[in-house]
Amino acid sequence: MRSISVWGAAAGVAAAAAVTAVTARAVAAGVRRQPDPVPLEVLRREPEGEEVFLSRPDGTVLRAVVAGEGPPVVLAHGYGVSLLEWNLVQAELVAKGHRVIVFDQRGHGGSTSGSDGIGSRPMAGDYLAVLEHFDVRDGVLVGHSMGGFVALRALLDHPAAALRLRGLVLFATWAGRIYEGAPHNRLQIPLLETGLLQQLARTRTGGTLFGAAQCGKRPSPAMIDVFLDVFLRQDHIPLVPIVRAFAREDRYPRLAEITVPTVVMVGSADRSTPPSHARRLTAGIPGARLVTVPDAGHMLNWENPDALVEAVLSLHEAGRAD
Repeated sequence: MRSISVWGAAAGVAAAAAVTAVTARAVAAGVRRQPDPVPLEVLRREPEGEEVFLSRPDGTVLRAVVAGEGPPVVLAHGYGVSLLEWNLVQAELVAKGHRVIVFDQRGHGGSTSGSDGIGSRPMAGDYLAVLEHFDVRDGVLVGHSMGGFVALRALLDHPAAALRLRGLVLFATWAGRIYEGAPHNRLQIPLLETGLLQQLARTRTGGTLFGAAQCGKRPSPAMIDVFLDVFLRQDHIPLVPIVRAFAREDRYPRLAEITVPTVVMVGSADRSTPPSHARRLTAGIPGARLVTVPDAGHMLNWENPDALVEAVLSLHEAGRAD
């Protein structure tokens, strides 16, 4: 009887797994039928401009692209991607009369990683180096996801960075303790550290569902494909220290030290960085303003670039009014 019960339980598990697989394929197929608000060929284009390489003391070389004339804006991308994510935002800001600087974070895209590795401390130093190299004055710094997490440390560790800014936009980001209020991350980040997430993302169904999870209520197949193309070309092993820092480090107690006028942005459907973190950032940073974008997810830079550009413009206009 015991043998029969064991085989019965095993059969039940196998059947449940088969049903789950069928359901996952059906959901992925539904995502693939969604319309694309931005064509695939547009999303694949890197930001245009002058390519510049910055050397850091530890041997890191940062790749940057600068374009346009006018009030400066520096855009810092999120984990596992590259400056490509800024193509829509950069083009719009340049068209509106801004000098826009985008760069690949160390160990990402066209930037290398030196002896200091990839952690929040050396990456925060990279931000100051970018601001100084391009002589940014009265600029706006925009940090997406990891980019915002590191931006907070840059301003706290390097007062000289804050002096070069008139505004800060933190979107889809946090100040540490990333697991709090985010069960999605409790599953996703350990899988990333072991490499299982990357393996799943290379399958048609797994990749579609992973990419869709980065989007809001209307996932775009083109956005998913471009995101996966960049994400899966990335070597994630050297990046594990910064991933672990997301949960282990905590700068919420120091947010009151941020003196730069700040806009905090979040998509209402963001699962990777839920609105609870945005509310904590807004409550902690003196005078910060919260902007919630309805139905958008973690890829707000592609899902609603106009909202992000509007936030940048509002900070520059407020600076002129002062």
